[in-house]
Amino acid sequence: MSRTLRRVLVAAAALLAGAVFVPAAGAQQTSGAQPYIVGGTNASVADHPYAVYLVDERENQFCGGTLVAADTVVTAAHCAVAVHSSELGVVAGRQDKRGTDGMRLGVRRVWVAPDYEDPTTGNDIAVLTLAGSAPYRTARVAGPQDEALYAPGTMATVLGWGRLSEGGEKSDTLRSAQVPVVDDLSCGQSYDTYDPQTMLCAGYPEGGVDACQGDSGGPLVVGDTLIGVVSWGDGCAQAGKPGVYTRVSSYVEDLPGI
Repeated sequence: MSRTLRRVLVAAAALLAGAVFVPAAGAQQTSGAQPYIVGGTNASVADHPYAVYLVDERENQFCGGTLVAADTVVTAAHCAVAVHSSELGVVAGRQDKRGTDGMRLGVRRVWVAPDYEDPTTGNDIAVLTLAGSAPYRTARVAGPQDEALYAPGTMATVLGWGRLSEGGEKSDTLRSAQVPVVDDLSCGQSYDTYDPQTMLCAGYPEGGVDACQGDSGGPLVVGDTLIGVVSWGDGCAQAGKPGVYTRVSSYVEDLPGI
């Protein structure tokens, strides 16, 4: 099974919709892998008001994000470089993608981790500075003092609007799933490029619950504290292949606007 990014099939959507995608300088192209919430349940934006999603110039949702300040969103680097900043939008406060509630905001600045090349090599994190303010409760960003939140077995919540099964239908509404943090040794045995300094894994040994296509960039939270960003994995919800997330605490001191 090829490794996949956890975003919706952005490349294919671009060909169909005529969108322009600009890769980061020096970035390697990986397979069109993407994430969605598999094995989850419906979630409420009222309970998770910091959960937002990214859209292109045609209003197609392709990734998720986390509101960490009124004008600041944390997402995955591979999401931030998928669409030109002038065509990138953030939708906040909207439970159902088919609705008109909440608000859509433009992006005036994109920061990508300087050493980012490819999700499977780490540094898959970006910050979007919005062209306005979103009046919703924000998530707290984990820092070095929050190491206990990364302890193996800690139950975390992953949120997104992605696919409901590998290659299946995308959800129109926000969904969530509970997944346990996986120890670094086990994750390293699952993925030979796993880096415990920049990544963490979460999922069950038997699979069945995971993020998937369309969930990339979305939050992995413990309570309302952001500990991870949906990044990549082998397929979705496969046994022995937990989801891989960017370890937010390793970057908190470098993230602008936080």
